[in-house]
Amino acid sequence: MQYSFLTTPTIENIHQILSLYKLEGWWVASHDDADLVKRIVAGSHCFMIVENKKGIAGMGRAISDGVSDAYIQDVVVSADCRGRGIGTAIIRRLLERLNRDSVNWVGLIAERGSHPFYERLGFGIMPDSTPMVKVGGHQEI
Repeated sequence: MQYSFLTTPTIENIHQILSLYKLEGWWVASHDDADLVKRIVAGSHCFMIVENKKGIAGMGRAISDGVSDAYIQDVVVSADCRGRGIGTAIIRRLLERLNRDSVNWVGLIAERGSHPFYERLGFGIMPDSTPMVKVGGHQEI
């Protein structure tokens, strides 16, 4: 397996990244949007891919202001490569990169049932906090 930080995805990278998003049900659009994937990669503090002979087998990214806080997002490993420590290696490499960049507060939202994985990597539940989301356009308040 080859781990690397991606900054400028090729068309083939984009198609493989879209496949991983779709694998997890995170990509709801019925069409492929190469430009959106390029913007996701470019807008991330760092975007890691894991490649094997077949192509991209896993990915994960961190979004951050580059100074104080970061959030890990979109960590996924293809079904045929799970159980080999790839997800753990992705998280560790993202954390190492954030630490090198002096970003030491790192949060994430664990998908249903995935919190034991993150707990083994040192993450804990934030007391008195509730994850929240707003989807859709901005409205007048």
